Amino acid sequence: MNQSEFREVGYFLAKGLFPAEECDDLTNHMMFLRETKHPGDYDGVDPKSGDPLVKYPRMIHMHRWDEVSMQWAIDTRIAKAMTNLLGAEPYMVQTMLYFKPPGARGQALHQDNMYLRAQPGTCIAAWLALDDCDVENGCLQVVPGSQDLPLLCTEKADTSQSFTDVTVPIPPGLKPIPIEMKRGDVLFFNGSIIHGSYPNTSADRFRRSLIGHYITNESKKVSEFYHPVYRMDGSIIELEESERGGLCGVWTEVGGETTVKMVDPLAHDLVARHE
Repeated sequence: MNQSEFREVGYFLAKGLFPAEECDDLTNHMMFLRETKHPGDYDGVDPKSGDPLVKYPRMIHMHRWDEVSMQWAIDTRIAKAMTNLLGAEPYMVQTMLYFKPPGARGQALHQDNMYLRAQPGTCIAAWLALDDCDVENGCLQVVPGSQDLPLLCTEKADTSQSFTDVTVPIPPGLKPIPIEMKRGDVLFFNGSIIHGSYPNTSADRFRRSLIGHYITNESKKVSEFYHPVYRMDGSIIELEESERGGLCGVWTEVGGETTVKMVDPLAHDLVARHE
């Protein structure tokens, strides 16, 4: 896939980018990290909890304290793929590991750049499947046709199905589709595309995914949580901190067609709470 094709669809599935042996090593390493306590690991583990996501909470920013995570995030295969898709090498700002054990909730539909706030440009994710993932164990879902949308105003999510409490609505005519992946596949997708996942309804299958978040190299700002910013050779580049706020989009009918209207998010939230 070339740059124009990636801009047109917003995502690309690189099949078999990482071989099975590397996925085994990464999985074993991440399970070890989850079982041990490390400075900078935000979420505590409660093995007695009835919530699978409390037994296996996600890990965030592992690259700041784990060299294996750092080297994966700046791996030449990932750098080459994103350079081909974007036309220039990106900057790396985050690593994450989702364990998603059997019975775990998913994550409601959202846009990544709502959190990263890359300005100008956007963010891009590299989503490595460490397990085969399908609808049963809660594979990633993406909404084709949403890749060029502005940031949408959030609404309350169903927390019985999602571990996050906000979501973004999609209009009639757009719907999420499952991206079934084999272990070692990597899905690259931009920061505007709407995506999420449903619960893991399997009896005994994890859906572990190792994720890197990046920003395009024209970006001059990113949210404070994502500093320091790294070049793909591991060196640090100084960028500004982006501010929260600004307009967000709501779906509205104009002349019989559904379109996005940009509004003040505070005013939208006040209206939503009184509906």
